[in-house]
Amino acid sequence: MSYVISCCSTADLSAEHFNGRDIRYICFHYELNGKQYPDDLGQSMPFDKFYAAMAAGAQTKTSQVNVDEFIAYFTPMLESGQDILHVCLSSGISGVYNSACAAREILSPQYPERKILILDSLGASSGYGLFMDKLADLRDSGMDVESLYSWAEENRLKLHHWFFSTDLTFYVRGGRISKASGWFGTVLKICPLLNMDDQGRLIPRYKIRTKAKVIEAIVQKMEEHAQNGRDYDGKCFISMSACEEDAKKVAEKVEARFPKLNGKVLINSIGTTIGSHTGPGTVALFFWGDERTA
Repeated sequence: MSYVISCCSTADLSAEHFNGRDIRYICFHYELNGKQYPDDLGQSMPFDKFYAAMAAGAQTKTSQVNVDEFIAYFTPMLESGQDILHVCLSSGISGVYNSACAAREILSPQYPERKILILDSLGASSGYGLFMDKLADLRDSGMDVESLYSWAEENRLKLHHWFFSTDLTFYVRGGRISKASGWFGTVLKICPLLNMDDQGRLIPRYKIRTKAKVIEAIVQKMEEHAQNGRDYDGKCFISMSACEEDAKKVAEKVEARFPKLNGKVLINSIGTTIGSHTGPGTVALFFWGDERTA
């Protein structure tokens, strides 16, 4: 193709998936107990070791891709004569969109014949990944880069992101909920159900008691919002942080309730950047649906 589609590693797909769909990606970074690693889809550190370290009390810190890194990443593509559509992690949870745009402003005068299109996904984790997977489909169907950018901008809020957590430790540590709420939530076995709003922010929506009930609730949200309801025929992705059995239970319910799905539900790991904030015990469900309006 005459252009590249690209994203950040925070789209939380496997390296094999990205390579198989010809989707380029650039890595965020994180620190674990003061040592820096690339968020490279579990290649430098397997996800099970990362989440085990967090559960054991390891301190984490994340950093986004900076302007210089974007310049170094984009330049070979431009020099090879390719245009670029780069889709960023949601501006509601990261400033990486601003870094990518700043790199474009520096590079555009140097490559005036090339298009460098930067889009805010307003998404995260494998929901952002499901969005990129769809863009790869449209590219492969022959859509040109400017049409693809327009389609992505018009349809990004139709990608739903629903999350629940069975471990509130890291939500307390990150200040998303108070220590008192975390203590009561743990005692009462409350599993918060959250989603991404129309500004790409992660918003707590419901407090649900017990894991079994929140698993049912997240699938009900897909019934309420999926395109064509139970006749939904798109793809469905799940990401999870060291709780594969919970993710499998959600996937089984989704596959039973939506018989026209495009393939099996794909389960991925929540990557080290987003996982640094959620910790282990989070399951996220992603699908195409009605437009997010709040």
